[in-house]
Amino acid sequence: MSNFSEIINQDKPVLVDFFATWCGPCQTMGPILKQVKDELEEKITIIKIDVDKNQALASKFQVRGVPTFVLYKNGKQVWRQSGLVQKNELVSVIKSFY
Repeated sequence: MSNFSEIINQDKPVLVDFFATWCGPCQTMGPILKQVKDELEEKITIIKIDVDKNQALASKFQVRGVPTFVLYKNGKQVWRQSGLVQKNELVSVIKSFY
């Protein structure tokens, strides 16, 4: 993921989902992330990083468990959470960084 730093340096919030295909909670979060994207549309960029395929990136960002969500604004980490997150909480956190 060579353009990762370009993506997280956007003006709008960027939510990074570090996940694994074998992870049950990660699969549960899939539809929730789609609902968040549908609600916030162009106000958010959501990218998914498979930790098994991007081990160096996961290590660089100290991802110890999946799913791990990291929210960036202008290249700075502004929020981080591991585990399941409810849609309303995600939307609320993201909106606070518009």
